[in-house]
Amino acid sequence: MAKELLQDVTIRNAKPIDKDKRLNDGSGLYILIKPNGAKWWRFDYTFAGKRKTLSVGVYPATGLADARRKAAEARANVANGTDPSDTRKEIKAEQKLIAENESRLGAGLTIIDSFQHVAMEWGEKKVNGWDDKNNRSKRMLERNIFPWLGSKAITAILPKDILGCLRRIEDRGTIETAHRTLQICGQVFRYAVATGRAERDITPDLRGSLPPAKGEHFAAITEPKQVAELLRAIDSYQGSLPAVCALKLAPLVFVRPGELRAAEWQHIDLDAKEWRYFVSKTEVQHIVPLSSQAVKILEELRPLTGHGRFVFSSERTPRGDRCMSENTLNAALKRLGYGKDVMTAHGFRAMARTILDEVLGIRVDFIEHQLAHAVKDPNGRAYNRTAHLPERHKMMQQWADYLDSLKNGAQVIPIKKAG
Repeated sequence: MAKELLQDVTIRNAKPIDKDKRLNDGSGLYILIKPNGAKWWRFDYTFAGKRKTLSVGVYPATGLADARRKAAEARANVANGTDPSDTRKEIKAEQKLIAENESRLGAGLTIIDSFQHVAMEWGEKKVNGWDDKNNRSKRMLERNIFPWLGSKAITAILPKDILGCLRRIEDRGTIETAHRTLQICGQVFRYAVATGRAERDITPDLRGSLPPAKGEHFAAITEPKQVAELLRAIDSYQGSLPAVCALKLAPLVFVRPGELRAAEWQHIDLDAKEWRYFVSKTEVQHIVPLSSQAVKILEELRPLTGHGRFVFSSERTPRGDRCMSENTLNAALKRLGYGKDVMTAHGFRAMARTILDEVLGIRVDFIEHQLAHAVKDPNGRAYNRTAHLPERHKMMQQWADYLDSLKNGAQVIPIKKAG
């Protein structure tokens, strides 16, 4: 057999010209580079006195080693007196895919079942607002993944390939973005598994490969448009009823996660629309006015857990003498695609603090009081727990109505950035 002439780096760096360009690997195998940059593998052979050409794939989805293997199989068929073109009944689907991919490449489209093709399909089906050019998930893939892995078959991608992309992000000093990009890749791979295009999600293999995201602040979504997407995602969450209700109530009351999960029925007065409890962090009594939306959530849950102590009881203790785990809400957000570098249960506080002030124009002392922060009057005295209670009732109902309007698609005004 003639010496193999090509190297992968030669193919990768080969530039197109204004006509078809052919690079030979020997023994009938060559790659055809089209003027538009598409690279098609071809294998020429003679059978029964006739010169024939066999398509063996599209580069880089079909790499050099794979193309040589296919060409070797075709030569073996010829040597055994069988036309390679007649032995492909079991791979007709693959031939059809190759032909369609060549057509797509000619039209400037991504090849079928490449990472980019699967990711775009996932986004269009699963991500609200994907068509928006400013969609965050889409932008992250377009900037950080597609240029290097977009055209590669999703089944050919290895953990080290993704890690290479993440290292580029890390080198820019944006480790939080690296973590978020990895999460998005995981969602794409899980979609590929669900639709039969991949065997497994490979992103868990990268666990621990990135430095932890900086933890000075709890991640929070504060842009109204993104809040709307989050609220709609929360409405779609499927879990136990206590977990579902806790997740829906969290943005409405914006208390600390530990206070929410430890809420007790004896402290809640649904008729007065109030929840009164002691805040151990600041050692003060606190009152949370409950909007009509919050009351409705609690009324839905009461038949299940109202016989016990805790509103959000642990699933492992049916009697209700233990509250839910501290990881429940963050795990629920993660299942919805919001990792801890994007949104946390504690982040609902920052969400409310920012939007109540910057969008709804609520007095800051009302907001701070509702956050159970240490608020003092001009003389330095701490306000008592009932300070501005009627106004806070109005604020909490206004906040709940505003969240409903966001969730239902009302036009939103983006928060103006300082500077």
